[in-house]
Amino acid sequence: MCLGIPGQVVEISDATRKLAMVDVSGIKREVNLACIVNEDHTLDECIGDWVLVHVGFAMSRIDEKEAALTMEVLRELGEAQEEIEAMRLSGQR
Repeated sequence: MCLGIPGQVVEISDATRKLAMVDVSGIKREVNLACIVNEDHTLDECIGDWVLVHVGFAMSRIDEKEAALTMEVLRELGEAQEEIEAMRLSGQR
């Protein structure tokens, strides 16, 4: 099952393509921020934001409390570890 999983934007990796590194429970993955940036919230302003990541895209910005609650629910459902492990394995070459 593909779930949206919370992560925090830690750096912009490719501004032209709107890509950033997002930390999801200690695993850093490159994620596209195109869905969450606009003239009111620029790419550079995303650093530090909590986002809901789904299939390599940040689908929405969320606050830190919502991120923690979402992760807690996912862990209770047993889904968080599966998603985090899939992210970790997808980064291995």
